[in-house]
Amino acid sequence: MNSTIRREIFTRFKAANPHPTTELEYSSPFELLIAVILSAQATDKSVNLATRKLFKRANTPEKILALGEADLQEAIKTIGLYKTKAKNILATCRLLIENHGSQVPRKRDELERLPGVGRKTANVILNTAFGEPTIAVDTHIFRVSNRTGIAPGKTVLEVELKLLRHVPMEFRHDAHHWLILHGRYICKARKPECAICFINDLCEFKEKNFALPPENPLQHSTA
Repeated sequence: MNSTIRREIFTRFKAANPHPTTELEYSSPFELLIAVILSAQATDKSVNLATRKLFKRANTPEKILALGEADLQEAIKTIGLYKTKAKNILATCRLLIENHGSQVPRKRDELERLPGVGRKTANVILNTAFGEPTIAVDTHIFRVSNRTGIAPGKTVLEVELKLLRHVPMEFRHDAHHWLILHGRYICKARKPECAICFINDLCEFKEKNFALPPENPLQHSTA
């Protein structure tokens, strides 16, 4: 795949969905941070169901600490690995209060020092909360990047670095969201829906599936 094809792919993504964003619900960088920590090995839908109730009770580091571990676990128990996540969230809240004036830091190294925050989570926060052109590679982006040929790589970091190198700067801020939504609703893991894919003529996947789906999920990717 060359630069001309990549530019056309992202031009089409932008035309289909000019203003993509995360499907996690949040109203502050802190809420986004908590939601992303909770989203590890969980769906955005399950996280939103839990945080809608949690954030009404506690949406600052101080308020979540005041809940205590038992109440926080109870609030997020429908999410996988909730006990570990509760411990990480409480530890993160303490560090935010002690070291950052209760604010979410805007530097990668400071974010990655927070319990439960790795490179992917840091990239999401930097991109979505603070507008930086980072690309957080999750399972969807890893699959789409390899399957289409946009940025093939054997590791998450390799794919991330290739995306940063190959995605034109004008598209880099939104690339993360476009690729996630494409992987979630069209370029699915088990059965990609190539018949409704608007980049199927540019994609390098050799085993394209042109069977029409029972309903058109394209509307989800442009919501």
